[in-house]
Order: sequence, then structure tokens, then C-alpha cells
Amino acid sequence: MIQGRKVVVVMPAYNAEKTLRQTVVEIDRDVVDEIVLVDDCSKDATFRVAQELGLRVELHEQNRGYGANQKSCYKLALDYGADIVVMVHPDYQYTPKLIPAMASVLASGRFDIALGSRILGGGSLRGGMPRYKYVANRCLTFAQNLMIGAKLSEYHSGYRSFTRKVLTTLPLESNSDDFVFDNQMLLQAIYAGFSIAEITCPTKYFDDASSINFSRSMKYGVGCMLGSADFLLNKWGLRKSPVFQSLKYHPHPISEDER
Repeated sequence: MIQGRKVVVVMPAYNAEKTLRQTVVEIDRDVVDEIVLVDDCSKDATFRVAQELGLRVELHEQNRGYGANQKSCYKLALDYGADIVVMVHPDYQYTPKLIPAMASVLASGRFDIALGSRILGGGSLRGGMPRYKYVANRCLTFAQNLMIGAKLSEYHSGYRSFTRKVLTTLPLESNSDDFVFDNQMLLQAIYAGFSIAEITCPTKYFDDASSINFSRSMKYGVGCMLGSADFLLNKWGLRKSPVFQSLKYHPHPISEDER
């Protein structure tokens, strides 16, 4: 726990057998109360390894997608009484050593969400990020910041932490079951006025690290831009989409008093 808050780490997993042990070893169990892994019908021994490591494990009987995996992760974390939930990919692309920092930012009560940013420290290319992904990241982030009026360094990091209130407020079931789920979730959070902190996060790209191919990256990019357009249409009262319909637009981050 941190400041009396229960911390649960969630891992949306798919074919993570080779990197799961290394990831789990670096998780500080003095801070983390539970580790939950959802195996999205992996073709390797991810489920067995997770059981051997003593994690709380759920198996999808068929592959449902990255977004659907996260939906299961967050539901289980809330069921286990989480006050703070940190998502860590089990492919060891992001270092678990930053979990205490990610959780502490939220435990302070000043922020609702913390993101591990690969861009802030300037080391994403040194860490092996493909140049086309770096350029796409910067262009998409610039466009989305301009469209919705935010100032994030990136929208596309998979290293994230959330308070319980965020996860119980956002209509996550309305989001895609695919990779664009991540972006939709951030758009919902900004729309609802949740405050977001960013922490410099080194990242590593290597053969066993998960990554989507070029065509799926293009599909993801288009989805991000359509999501931003949907944000604006709902903000202006011109559309009521399921992604934003249950949320009240909050033009500024929620203050500490409002929390």
C-alpha cells in the first residue's frame, strides 16, 4: 500500500511467456498488494507461467483483443478492492521499477491519472523505437492536443495508472476492444476533467517486446483522429456517442476540492 491506498498491478497479456518472469521480478511487492494478469488466449505458456508466479490469473477462452483484455483487467482490479491501478505490459518494454512513482503520484491526491511518457526524457529513439513510430507519435500527439486543447507529451504510452474513481466513472465498456481503446480512454478522461500527470519513462524495443505492425498502426492512427473528432462533436453538443454520452464535459481539470 501507499498512504493507505491499495495498489493493484494489472497485466494485459498475450504470448508473454518469455518476458513475464523478468517483468514480475522487478515489481516492488512492498508497494503492490496484488498482481492481476489476464491472458487473452495466448498461444504459448503465458497462463501456466503466471500461475507458477502466484499471480491472480484469468484466461480468455478466445482472443478478444487488447482493449477487451484491459476491460477485464480493470474489472478484476476493482473487484479486488484496488484504490490505485497500475497497468504494466508483461513484455518488459516498460520498467516495473517506476510503479512506486506512478502510484505515489496518485496517492498524493493531486492527480487522477499518471502516464509513463517515452517522449519527455528524449530517449525513445535510443531505446529502439522505430523512427516511423516516433514520427507518427509526435504528429498524432500534436494534432490531438490541438484539437482537444490538452498538452500531453504523448497519448500512446501503455504504461498508465488510474485511481478507482477514474475506472468507476469512465464508460469503458463503450470503448473499442482493439488497440484504440487506450486513446479513447484518455479522451474520456480529459473530457470528464480528470487531471493527468506524466512521468519520464525509458522504454526498450526488442524481438520479444509486443508491437503492432504498420497496417494496424495506420488503423490505430485513424481511430485516434476519429476519436478526437468525436470528442469535439460531443463537446459542442452536435453528437451523443456512447463513448462520451454518460460523461459531463468538464473544460478544466477537476480541482482537489472537487475530488
